[in-house]
Amino acid sequence: MDALNLALFELLNSPPDSPAWLVLIAHWCASDIILLVPALLIIGWLFGDETLKRPLLEAFIATVMALAASWAIGVLWPMPRPFMVPVGEYLQVHAATPAFPSNHLTIMLTMAFSLTLFDATRRIGHCLLLLALPVAWARIFLGIHFPQDMIGALMLAPVAAALTGLGRAWLVLPLYERVVMRCYHLVFSPLINRGWVRR
Repeated sequence: MDALNLALFELLNSPPDSPAWLVLIAHWCASDIILLVPALLIIGWLFGDETLKRPLLEAFIATVMALAASWAIGVLWPMPRPFMVPVGEYLQVHAATPAFPSNHLTIMLTMAFSLTLFDATRRIGHCLLLLALPVAWARIFLGIHFPQDMIGALMLAPVAAALTGLGRAWLVLPLYERVVMRCYHLVFSPLINRGWVRR
């Protein structure tokens, strides 16, 4: 195991005498902050206009691509989690799946980087980037990930966002106009007609 990765893990992982309040905050950061992503997708899509819907769709596509790449990396180059080695304190139950790169951080960062590509959603992207920091810290603190897993996500996410952005004209826009919006109008037309959600 890389010496720097292990040294950073020992620095950030929970000491045995961590106070209960800090562990509670870490659990919330590790598992609950990411719930803002589906909430953003649902609320933004239902109540946002085209300047929000299109970036959200692109960010979603980029995130799916990033997770597919993350899965492939895990299959081809499976890296253990700290509790599988084992090293450090382990304070949150997690399946013994490949750790590199972190899927939680991949989702947060891919959404963030993709949304920063649009003027209308740049602030939202910046907020997600800031929120990704406590997620990364908490998952190392609780012994679920090594720092290298977070670095892997940081490397993967902007690539997925950039590649999806490059494919905007032939992938995102046709999908948005010909498939997603038609399905959206078909399913939500009663709510749209009542003015409860945006067209």
